[in-house]
This record gives sequence, structure tokens and C-alpha cells, in this order.
Amino acid sequence: MSTQTTPAPTAEAAYPKRRRALAIGALALGAFGIGLTEFVVVGLLGPIGDDLDVSIPTAGLLVTGYAASMAISAPLMTAAGIRLPRKTMLIVLMGLFILGNGLSAAAQTYGVLMAGRIVAALCHGAFMGIAPVMAASLVAPERRSRAIALMMTGLTVSTVAGVPFGTALGQRLGWQAAFWAIAAIGAAALLAIALLVPSRPNEPGTGLRGELAVFRRPQVWLTLATTMLGWGAAYAAITFLEPMLTRVSGFEASAVPWLLVLFGIGLTGGNLLGGRLADRAFTPALYGTVTAAIAALTVFAFAVHHRLAAVVMVFVLGAACFAMVPVFQTRIMEQAKEAPLLASSTNASAFNVGIALSAWLGGLAIDGGHGLVAPVWIGVAMGAAALAVAAAGSAAARRSANMDG
Repeated sequence: MSTQTTPAPTAEAAYPKRRRALAIGALALGAFGIGLTEFVVVGLLGPIGDDLDVSIPTAGLLVTGYAASMAISAPLMTAAGIRLPRKTMLIVLMGLFILGNGLSAAAQTYGVLMAGRIVAALCHGAFMGIAPVMAASLVAPERRSRAIALMMTGLTVSTVAGVPFGTALGQRLGWQAAFWAIAAIGAAALLAIALLVPSRPNEPGTGLRGELAVFRRPQVWLTLATTMLGWGAAYAAITFLEPMLTRVSGFEASAVPWLLVLFGIGLTGGNLLGGRLADRAFTPALYGTVTAAIAALTVFAFAVHHRLAAVVMVFVLGAACFAMVPVFQTRIMEQAKEAPLLASSTNASAFNVGIALSAWLGGLAIDGGHGLVAPVWIGVAMGAAALAVAAAGSAAARRSANMDG
């Protein structure tokens, strides 16, 4: 008598198309709320400073505090919840998100507001590490980059919507209203995740020891370095986009929000395109998206001096730079595929380290008298470095494969 084993259903067979779409949409809603939290303060620095009697630079530390908390907490929060089912962990993280934004909204002092920002940031990196892994697990392997890109659309849209959203609410209803609104978005995301994201057991052998073991691989560190440098290249220009458009291109300040909408359309399309390219041919997508970002930065450095060319390149810059996002995220998951959660969360930290590094270098260049366009050339250099690190990783992988063969 023989016994036959029924093969496990594929991800796409296990979850019908409509349910997969709703689940990824729920994760995207969480990412949208998280992105709003990160960027909303930029449009509220004046009202917060006036209301809490602090200077604008002091109010600006609310951005720094959030970024620092996120970068440090991303791997720590993921490690702390590594034994929890992934869906449960996402729900816990969204609970922290709601708590942090509720605390910010109710703050009557600067210290309480900073505490709320730090608590909300505890959710960011871990969520953005776990959610792409969850999204990818819902589809067949050849569609995972597109699933990641769809999930990341929530974050990309919030990148542009965050500042005008916070500014509009702050001007009409007070700065606290922005945080109450974001807390409500977080509650909606928590409910959507609870209802729509399937519960799945964690893969066997993916405890903390297994998650930490992947960091022994040089490829993981090379991937993190590529993410940091590549994303730093993008934000070298993005951080200083507003002053370049007003002081170099000569646009009125009132035109900047519309230019940012155009930038947002570009980045959303670029993010989705990057996912498709990575699913079709990953290695060409990696080199192609980084090269495209370098090219867009180079052209923008010249185009920003001419209004019409600047308008075109604002769109192109958003598309070229954000096409790298799903590619970088897919790469870290591939390099740590047996235990991807901690590596994925650390990759989220690498994104933010790149932002901080490029903003710092760009600020030094401007303070040194090299002009407002100097950060763009720093971005070109960082992009070239990212390309070199990626090439070194590919060469090391080929040598390893030849030795194994």
C-alpha cells in the first residue's frame, strides 16, 4: 500500500485574487498612515513652535527624533516579536502607532509630543520590514516584486501627501487635528489588517537565531550598503527640492505644491514599474534602476536652471528614483530568504540612514558655499557608489557559485 502526499497549494491557489488584493491593500493603508506620520510634522513646525513656545530648530528635532527612533528600533522591535505570528505582530505594531499618534495629538508640552513621536516611530521600521514579506508571501514567486510595489504604494503616496495634508489640517483645525486624523487612519488600517490579511504560521526554524544567522553572509551587508547608498542618492536631491525649485528654477512658492503632485505621480508610477521590472529580470532591473536614477540626477542638475526642463525632470526624478524601492526590498528578501524578517527591517533602517547621510552631506555642501545644486552631485556620487557595491556583490556571488560548482 502506498501513501501519496498532497502538494501544498501555491500562494495564489490558497488565496483568491480578490482576497490577495484586499490583503495587500490593507498593508498599503498601514504604510500610508506610517508615511504620513513621518512627513506630517514638516508642514506643522511653525504652528507647533508657536503653540508650545519652542523655536523652529527645536520643533525640527521632532523629525530627527522620529527618524532616529525608527532607525534604531526597526531591528529591535522585529527581534522582540520574532516568535509572534506575522499578522499578530503587524496588529501590535499598528496598536503602537495609534498610541503614539494619540499621545502626540493630546500633547500639551513639547516633551510629551516628542514622546509620542518616538512611540509612533517604534512601529515604522518593523512594519515596513514585515509587511513586504507578508505581501510577497500572498502571491507566486514570479509576482512578488509587484506585490511589494503595490504594498509600498501606500508609503510612496504618503511621501508627497504628508506635508500638504498636515499643513492644511494645521492651518484650519490646529496641528493636533493632523495627529488625530493619522491615529484614525491607523485604526482603520489595524481593522483592515485584522479582517483581510490571512493568518499564516511562521516558517519552521525562523526564530531569532535563524534571523541573526543571515547577517553572517557578506551578500546581506552588501545589499544593505546598496540600499543605503542608492536611497541616499535619491534623497540628496529630494531633501532640497523645494529650495532648488524656488531659488534656482525661479518658481513662486505657490507653485511648489503642484510640482510636488507631479513628483508624486512620477514616484508612484516608478515604484510600480520597478516591481514589474524586478519580476521580469531582477539583475537587469537592479542595475537599470540605479543607473536610471544616476542619469535622472545628472540631467536634473542642469535642467533645474530652466523652468520647463525642471518641470519635466521633477516627474522623471520621482519615477527613476522610486523605481529602486521594490528592487532593493526584493534583493534583501532574496539574500535572506530562509529568515527574511530581521534583514528586511534592517533594510528599512538602511533606507533612513541613507536619507540622513545624504541630507547631512548636502547641508555641508550648501553651507560650504557650493550652491543649492551641490547636493544633486552628491547624489550622483552616492548612486555611482551604490552601483559599484551592487557590482561587487554580483561578482562575489559568481565567485561563490563557481567555487561551489
